[in-house]
Amino acid sequence: MDHLISPSLLAADFANLGNEINMVNDSAADWLHLDIMDGLFVPNITFGFPLLERIKELTVKPMDVHLMIVDPDRYLTRFRDAGANILTVQYEACTHLHRTVTAIKELGMKAGVALNPHTSVSLLKNILPYVDVVMIMSVNPGFSGQKFIQESYNKIEVLREMIDSGGYETLIEVDGGVDMDNAPKLVKMGANVLVAGASVFGASDPAEAIQRLKLLA
Repeated sequence: MDHLISPSLLAADFANLGNEINMVNDSAADWLHLDIMDGLFVPNITFGFPLLERIKELTVKPMDVHLMIVDPDRYLTRFRDAGANILTVQYEACTHLHRTVTAIKELGMKAGVALNPHTSVSLLKNILPYVDVVMIMSVNPGFSGQKFIQESYNKIEVLREMIDSGGYETLIEVDGGVDMDNAPKLVKMGANVLVAGASVFGASDPAEAIQRLKLLA
């Protein structure tokens, strides 16, 4: 399959949010990435439900929602109702991961699991058959604009082998420091979805930046 692009709204101009979302709507982007942070699991706070619901009214792209929060099980139904199409939880935040993933899918969303940079992909062996997306965090979660962690390439390569050898259809998503310098290698190593924040919304022409990431040209 061709790789997908999911621009991260965390890096957008919030004073101009409607226009930023319209730009993504009109672009070659496939999904719209939304980072939900609670100030506990990560040292930052972002979107709440009212804003998420408003974004859903404005976007025509599937909402790719990444929960960086403690005890995400409390809010799965509310994120579905707020418009999430893909809901990704942090491996490190889930005591009963299989239960959480199953609940997400029963609510009609695609289920994703994200791994922090220090977490080994080998820990996903028994959950891979049940998830639609694995997100490799290639920066420490919490803030946009961080430097890409080089070890992420190795994690993607190992995960790609695990998915292919198991015959799974799980997508590999990469989030953190993605730009035109590393995107070609990420796709070559097996990434299916690229989350791009600063490299898109910080560009002089964000729609062109999305197009270049989509075509890798």
